[in-house]
Amino acid sequence: MISRILKITAAFIALQSVAFGQSLKIATVDMEKLFNDFHRTNEVQKEINIERARIQKDNNLRLADIRSIDDEMQKIREQLKGDLGEKKKQDLNRKASELQQDGVHKERERTEFLERRNKALNEKMRKQMRSILLEIQESVSELAKAGNYDYIFDKSGNTNQGVPFVLHAKEMADLTDDLLKDINAAAEKK
Repeated sequence: MISRILKITAAFIALQSVAFGQSLKIATVDMEKLFNDFHRTNEVQKEINIERARIQKDNNLRLADIRSIDDEMQKIREQLKGDLGEKKKQDLNRKASELQQDGVHKERERTEFLERRNKALNEKMRKQMRSILLEIQESVSELAKAGNYDYIFDKSGNTNQGVPFVLHAKEMADLTDDLLKDINAAAEKK
């Protein structure tokens, strides 16, 4: 399917250049490098790491609470092994049952908390990454218009089969480094 699309695209480009009697101005960019080296990507990644650390800290506090319940239950089990009166055994069994229910409830709360917070963080990350990609794509479009390029291909992209989209490019300009300087210029001014 993808190879058919590539063939159609190549044929379209060839026909267009023949029809207009001019050569096409084509360039490539490495979107993966632009994305990874963009200053905003690093800022977003730092924010996400801070939020992940907060989530982990909250989770650790909840786990410590659950462990204290487990420790208390273990102490009750040890006490129940000894010689105790029937009333004392009943009281300890009741207390152990209450602690177990509390522990199960707190564990359920902890897992729901983790799921909720991780889902929210992943959604936030997805939106921010999409925003960054749109900003980079706008910069690519502006450079294409300014440089009068007919086509700019992403050389880091692969087809569904894992084959690079651009297999060969004769005398094709790579605009990645120029674009990287442009999009990071705002961060350097700070």
